Amino acid sequence: MTALSRFITIIALVAGVALAPPVAAQSLFDPVTFVNDDVITEFEVEQRIAFLRLLNTPGSNRDDVIETLINERLQLQAVEAAGIELTEEGIQSGLDEFAARANLTADEFIAALAEGGVAEETLRDFVEAGISWRELIRARFGARVQISEREIDRALGSGSGTTGIRVLVSEIIIPAPPERKAEVDEIALEIATSSSTEEFSNYAREFSATASRDSGGRLPWQDLTNLPPVLRPILLSLAPGEVTDPLPIPNAVALFQLRDIQETGAPTREFAAIEYAAYYIPGGRSPAGLAEAERVRAQVDVCDDLYGIAQGQPEEVLERGSKTPSEIPQDIAIELSKLDPGEVSTALTRANGETLVFLMLCGRTAAVNQEVAREDVASSLRSARLTAYADSLLDQLRADARIVTP
Repeated sequence: MTALSRFITIIALVAGVALAPPVAAQSLFDPVTFVNDDVITEFEVEQRIAFLRLLNTPGSNRDDVIETLINERLQLQAVEAAGIELTEEGIQSGLDEFAARANLTADEFIAALAEGGVAEETLRDFVEAGISWRELIRARFGARVQISEREIDRALGSGSGTTGIRVLVSEIIIPAPPERKAEVDEIALEIATSSSTEEFSNYAREFSATASRDSGGRLPWQDLTNLPPVLRPILLSLAPGEVTDPLPIPNAVALFQLRDIQETGAPTREFAAIEYAAYYIPGGRSPAGLAEAERVRAQVDVCDDLYGIAQGQPEEVLERGSKTPSEIPQDIAIELSKLDPGEVSTALTRANGETLVFLMLCGRTAAVNQEVAREDVASSLRSARLTAYADSLLDQLRADARIVTP
């Protein structure tokens, strides 16, 4: 149990608040969601929203915050089941490191948060959840991640020097709301055994939700460096015709088939940052949601135009930022890899399919070519593999969990 959870439980007991779903929320300590045997309260939700907004961090709307807190509860439950305990020194080190990003000491950072109405326990729980989850992933999967010299050579060849690599892939992205998760997982495992491009394309026409479904999921040639960093080593490990394992992404499962791979004489382009905008439309992929997306598409040519579309609406309906490729969520990165600046994708959803993501690529910033140490490449590949393991474990934890919203 986290520090904030213990604090909430004590207050709830003193106040006589029963830890069971109430008929109607009446206080900050009423349950918002039950996650197995743990409870997320209104206090925690409001604290996390305030915390993220003070940091000017995307994802501070209520639905996203609740989803994040659910994930953290599941992660902490897995950490506790594994018998992993953080030392006070380790937590303090994490607090110091987090505060240093704002050029403050931990005490100064805590005081600044307090002025904004955010409790110290909120920061401690946030930091503790991140540290303990990383410890669990390293302990559970670290021994499985062995990076070979050949993989390093291929990664270096695909990311620097004068010769680039481009790939010809097909995609399938299947929506997987919670009520269809088990069904979609079975379908995805069947697709992963595809033995021909024709068979994979037939699956794409039947199940995929992307714009490429009508062409059997076939995408044009793409520079490898345009693709998400996590996906690059996975594709490089395939032979033409082979299919990736199912890749869990928010509200969906993705599969890719490598059709061909080529070395090019053109210099490889690496990107230091990718700027994009996401405008959130209620209704998901309903006829009303898709019609609104088409209306917006007809009115925008560049990302700046979305500010006019979002004018007068809550600030969380529009997110815009510039991130390094490794910081971009995997499903968004996959869609951005298909776009040129000013182009739009409406393939993604959020909030269990109830919100449509109008995604627009604003631009890409090229990185300056530089010498890359082999150990840095190995570390990057290892990190990407561990991230994939972590995403898969969290997806399994959610599938097995009992999550109840009063």
